[in-house]
Amino acid sequence: MIRVLVVDDQALVRAGVGLLLRTAGGFDVVGEAGDGLDAVRLAERLHPDVVLMDLRMPRLDGVEATQRILDRQPAVRVLVLTTFAEDADVYGALGAGAIGYLVKDGAPEDLIEAVRRAVRGEPLVAPPVLARILHRAMVAHRDEHRPARRHAADLGVLSPREREVLALVGAGMSNAEIGIRLHLGVTTVKTHVSAAMEKLHLRNRVQAAVVAHRLGLVDDDFNPRPGPGSP
Repeated sequence: MIRVLVVDDQALVRAGVGLLLRTAGGFDVVGEAGDGLDAVRLAERLHPDVVLMDLRMPRLDGVEATQRILDRQPAVRVLVLTTFAEDADVYGALGAGAIGYLVKDGAPEDLIEAVRRAVRGEPLVAPPVLARILHRAMVAHRDEHRPARRHAADLGVLSPREREVLALVGAGMSNAEIGIRLHLGVTTVKTHVSAAMEKLHLRNRVQAAVVAHRLGLVDDDFNPRPGPGSP
């Protein structure tokens, strides 16, 4: 069972999302919170696998709540579910470490699949959409993007293969797609992705994709750039 904490300042939304997940099966809605402060407290007490996080809430907003939860429990997956899809909201959520970003007018089955993918640590929007959202957010907030700025000088710590894999993550590819592209097994790809993220001190694949774009590993058409020694 996937343990889910639902965070939203509207009780009706919390009830609807909870009912949807329980009806789908395979989910245990372990708690609900109506603001960011309660979300942080409940996450620490209940240890959910996934937190479905609204952004604009009283007392503490979803971005700050996400940051606090992940600082204390880095293994938790925070998946934003909000009405807003403005650049500032996208940047704030992803910069805080959220693994994905959904809007409330999406299809119910997309939310169910997103929670399942979040547990697996996978990006949660289609690759072209993800790449353009990340690119737009970085252009708007380049000077504030801490993960990319902090690691801009650290690319040399990666092996050539880790750099190559990071570029493909930036292009929005899944582990299976990377494996096909590089003729590697999925387990080997996961090992390289994890190693690159650990060396760059990144929480998840979304932050890794942001860093790949910021460091120029992906071109303006969201294709991976060839590394040194590539044909």
